[in-house]
Amino acid sequence: MKKIYLIFAAVVVALCVAALLLMPLSGPASEGNELQAVEPAVAVEDTVMKYGLPIDFFDVQYDTLRPRQTLAELLHGFGFTARQVYELTQCPDSVFDARRLRPGQVCALFSERDSTAQPRYLVYEESAKEYVVFDLADNYRATRGENPAEWREGEVAGEVESSLWVAMQERGASPLLAVQLSHIFGWSVDFFGIRKGDEFRVVYSQEYVNGAPMNNYRILAASFCASDSLVYAIPYVQDGEELFYNIDGNSLEGAFLKAPLDYYRISSRFSNSRFHPVLKRYRAHHGVDYAAPAGTPVYAIGSGKVIAKAYQAGGGGNYVKIRHNSVYVTTYMHLSRFAKGLKVGDAVKQKQVIGYVGSTGISTGPHLDFRVHENGKPINPLTIKSQPKKPVSQDNMAAFSLLRDSLVTRLKGISTCDSVAADTIKLQ
Repeated sequence: MKKIYLIFAAVVVALCVAALLLMPLSGPASEGNELQAVEPAVAVEDTVMKYGLPIDFFDVQYDTLRPRQTLAELLHGFGFTARQVYELTQCPDSVFDARRLRPGQVCALFSERDSTAQPRYLVYEESAKEYVVFDLADNYRATRGENPAEWREGEVAGEVESSLWVAMQERGASPLLAVQLSHIFGWSVDFFGIRKGDEFRVVYSQEYVNGAPMNNYRILAASFCASDSLVYAIPYVQDGEELFYNIDGNSLEGAFLKAPLDYYRISSRFSNSRFHPVLKRYRAHHGVDYAAPAGTPVYAIGSGKVIAKAYQAGGGGNYVKIRHNSVYVTTYMHLSRFAKGLKVGDAVKQKQVIGYVGSTGISTGPHLDFRVHENGKPINPLTIKSQPKKPVSQDNMAAFSLLRDSLVTRLKGISTCDSVAADTIKLQ
């Protein structure tokens, strides 16, 4: 029994010794074996990026292209040699086209922030939004980039006192919105005949880049009340195409005929430099020539008002000019004669005969010289939208109605006394 007690006592002693040996590891910290307190992670500030580069890691020099200054002259100011300028401009035109340089555009040279101050990147701003980065350490490899853009939503409403352009300015909105409204409502509202008291309401979004406003706008909904006639413009995408529709789901875009006559062949197209067969020199031909037999009826491609009917001896011969709306004017030249009874001020309908093919004026044979002006500028008649746009289909009418009702409610809620509001709606 005594022997068993001695063995038990020895085991107890051994356990106590082991506990004492292990105490510095598991007990309170002893000198030289202190547990290190875990320090909270230091917050690392976000790296500031510009042109897709960490700008804080470089020294940056800026310069602006001045009038009549070449790119070589600007780059010489950064220390570039003639050879380096040549190599830099050898990238594809699709990436960088030195012929498109414009005064006021900015260049930025990024240099290493060390004792060598070695130039590393060159950035050329094509616009506030687009830029080109040249990697000077990688054979001047060029890449295109875009600054992040955001779209901010705004509302504006008011009454016309003298013109829509002035009314927009008075409400603190861009007059460019007036131009867009004239395109949208051009078939429904005579903007040459708007009167004092006519009212507009617009919901739009405007593009901002680096916090600076751009002259890019999207009309999200609009209404125009003129001569006691209220017209709504509701944008809706159908069959992959966005158009503006009125409250009944009919397209606001008017229809043009494909061509102003039935039997023809195109003998000359729209060109900025065409060899004139009579004058024997190159000059602009801002129209389309339709070769057709003399006497072939010529139609108005759309409804409108005759604003000119005359003879031009040194050019178009007998011609008729029709204003279709506040955007489009069409001209029909070299006519052999006019339609009977046609006079300036007459309202004409689509496909109404206004004259007949001839060869008056400067002409080598019977043809119609047909021209289209959009907002006073000549455009290619073959590119004008000629086919009537379909109304909202029955399958889409339920979805359109929901959108229409919400936008109409919002438009009605804009006070003509409120100032322009702007809120960020999405980031692209």
